[in-house]
Amino acid sequence: MSKVEQLVVLGATGSIGLSTLDVVSRNPERFAVFALAAGKNAEQMAELCIAHQPKFAVMADQQAANALSNLLANSSCNTQVLAGVDAMCELAAHTDVDAVMSAIVGAAGLLPTLSAVEAGKKVLLANKESLVMSGQLFIDKVKQHGATLLPIDSEHNAIFQCMPASLQNASGLLADNGVSKILLTGSGGPFLKRDLATLPSVTVAEAVAHPNWSMGQKISVDSATMMNKGLEFIEAKWLFNCCASDIEVVIHPQSIIHSMVQYQDGSVLAQMGNPDMRTPIAHALAFPERVDAGVKPLDFSQMADFTFTKPDYARYPNLKLAIDACEMGQGATTTVNAANEIAVAAFLNGQIGFTDIYRINAETLNATQNINVQTLDEILACDQAARVKATEFVKRGIN
Repeated sequence: MSKVEQLVVLGATGSIGLSTLDVVSRNPERFAVFALAAGKNAEQMAELCIAHQPKFAVMADQQAANALSNLLANSSCNTQVLAGVDAMCELAAHTDVDAVMSAIVGAAGLLPTLSAVEAGKKVLLANKESLVMSGQLFIDKVKQHGATLLPIDSEHNAIFQCMPASLQNASGLLADNGVSKILLTGSGGPFLKRDLATLPSVTVAEAVAHPNWSMGQKISVDSATMMNKGLEFIEAKWLFNCCASDIEVVIHPQSIIHSMVQYQDGSVLAQMGNPDMRTPIAHALAFPERVDAGVKPLDFSQMADFTFTKPDYARYPNLKLAIDACEMGQGATTTVNAANEIAVAAFLNGQIGFTDIYRINAETLNATQNINVQTLDEILACDQAARVKATEFVKRGIN
């Protein structure tokens, strides 16, 4: 019998983290939780610690860590509570750890994920911002340190499953392995057919109500603007060692096909399944084997519609902006990602309107063009500068 894999879950209280822990609990003979890391939700983290008994739990700051310690004080849980990014980085690289689920939303997940990579771990990448911010640097480190990188986003996991084995580690070229195009599918979000003239009046509740997927607020808004698909476009470029011209976005409202790979002989391989993140999580956790994910198989007799269309950039300008940034280079993608985090947070806080998200992203990119970033320090400085600029544009819009 193979040894039980020790797992660190970065972003444990989020939707991906919770789905990961669900898969782990279904396969206790295969996986155990070594450490959990989260932001500031001490109450939920306490419940997870009691349920999964990790050796360590890390909160984003000391105040949240103190709250967690107090909640666990009178429990049967012996979890050691830590605080801060440095602690997350140390645990992600711990010698007893086999795999790290990177599911902290946004740029905050970059450093702990890089720490896992540099320690040669199996990294399950749900944090797309890591590649959007640091693409070449990140991929170079994966190769340099012998880490295993497995994509968790349903689309990238689907592409990975449809790729020949020779392309699953970002080492070959698509054309040399018989692949002609990557077809990246997206549902189009909740506003696929909404009157364009009404988009400025979209409410937060409307924007986070995704028709198919259950996700956190930030990624739900990104899905509504299709910036999420734009970030996935950038991520796919790095994951599969290809150019922007090798990737095509296809609107598929039913979210049954999660993405496709088109081959030179005319074949198209598609990965299909119910829209449940436990499928890609289980696939990556057990790769190259398969385990129970708790997901019902598709019932083809119940499928009424199966439709595809091209994205309308007038409806989804953020998608076009991200694709343009991908072609411009690393500084542009880092800038757009940072601006988008600021803009979406401002929208969720009621400071700006829905269509202002694109305006702020575009203005920030225009104000900070031609930034050449290569080192981690340059990437982080670019990220911070874009946040400052985007915040200025938010305030200017309010005033």
